[in-house]
Amino acid sequence: MRVLRAWHFEKAPLECTDENDRMNGADIETLTAHEIVVGYTTRTLGPVEVTRHLLGRIEELDPAVNAFCHLDPEESLRHASASQDRYGAGVPFGPLDGVPVAVKDVFDTSGWPTRKGSLLTSSEPADGDAPAVERLREAGAVLIGKTTTPDLGWKGLTDSPLTGITRNPWDLDTTPGGSSGGSAAALAAGMAPLALGTDGGGSIRIPGAFTGTVGLKPTFGRVPYAPMSPFGTLAHAGPMARTVEDCHLLYEVIACHDPRDWTALPDRPRSNHVGEAIAGLRVMFSPTMGFAAVDPEVADLVERAVGALQELGAAVEVADPGIPDPTEIWETLWNAGAAAIVDRLGHGRLADVDPGLLEIAAKGRRLSALDYLEASHARSEVAVALQAVLTDYDLLVTPTMPITAFAAGQEVPGGWPHRRWHTWSPFSLPFNLSQQPAMTVPCGVTEASLPVGLQIVAARHRDDLVFRAAAAYEAARRDRRFTRPVMA
Repeated sequence: MRVLRAWHFEKAPLECTDENDRMNGADIETLTAHEIVVGYTTRTLGPVEVTRHLLGRIEELDPAVNAFCHLDPEESLRHASASQDRYGAGVPFGPLDGVPVAVKDVFDTSGWPTRKGSLLTSSEPADGDAPAVERLREAGAVLIGKTTTPDLGWKGLTDSPLTGITRNPWDLDTTPGGSSGGSAAALAAGMAPLALGTDGGGSIRIPGAFTGTVGLKPTFGRVPYAPMSPFGTLAHAGPMARTVEDCHLLYEVIACHDPRDWTALPDRPRSNHVGEAIAGLRVMFSPTMGFAAVDPEVADLVERAVGALQELGAAVEVADPGIPDPTEIWETLWNAGAAAIVDRLGHGRLADVDPGLLEIAAKGRRLSALDYLEASHARSEVAVALQAVLTDYDLLVTPTMPITAFAAGQEVPGGWPHRRWHTWSPFSLPFNLSQQPAMTVPCGVTEASLPVGLQIVAARHRDDLVFRAAAAYEAARRDRRFTRPVMA
């Protein structure tokens, strides 16, 4: 086991804490972002050391996982060195100063290309930062690399003609999900403690569930996203991490108003309720949402997790929200977005496009304006119904996914009766339509050692309630600390 070197400060170290006790002798890759920052403040870790260690881990493990599509070690270490100087002077920028963060390759990052998993995009570097990336730089975070995504982010898996297949660190034969699968795989393999993701139909929550990590799809507009996704107001930007505490740490940095996103919400007071008890919160537990089939082992683990919420004092009622399956509504809006982006970028180059993306773009192209408007109206009805549920209840909880990770490189599990990926993700789609905050937290592993996720949903603008419940659940779990995948 690697011994962490002491990092000299002129000032005396702070008093030893439980976090310091854990860090002594621990591998850097298992430390949370919070623990890393404590290490910086207590002079037991340095940003250069942490960044160099994680870059070495990426070099060692990523040939098998394929989580990263762009690395710039010299640039990352330059920013780590600047952070180290700030800590040495006692003037860190903020709570993420020196913490390595992986960035999904749909966010513009100045000096690095934005390929979006597509052969249709340019390899030229972006000339500016997306809002979330800009907030990270302002906070002193170290951008450690860009992570893989499917072709133009079109599906809930992570393989593309540009970057190939990304694999799940829990079992390299399986998918990490997507489209933020590179970010989730990097977290699960201990290659980064924090990551940015996006979610248009589950793309943060699907890989979170499949890799045993934490991810939040915030209230739409809470984390600005510009340039706007081709999938429009279905797509949210959000934080990903290995713990709820770390997810909240990243959220507090990136959830700031930015005028480049015309849908961005105003700044709001910082949350101070994350550590509060959940006794008395009214919780609807919907095991199937009224229309989903769930693997029995997944259902059992989720039910046990809901039992833990009940033991913490939440008032849990088993019920369904009373909405019809909204898959067709979501599919209409999604396919229209696919048609728009393929038509814009793909002239004369359709052979370079993922065949599945071409298929849904062709469907989208056949839609009329009336079809789109009718789907938009039906969407509003779903959103109103779900918002009404979360007037009577504080939280709605469901499985994040009805299944566990399956074979990498396939759009659907073997023997699946449907052709498209979204048919196996029924719990994620409704909340992209309604734009409500929804988080996945790990709630156990199956006999096959594959993770299962619990989804926690609140009313729009109540991201704080989601964090509060997720943090209470995580704190109550005896096995809540990051569990290493087999390959790690």
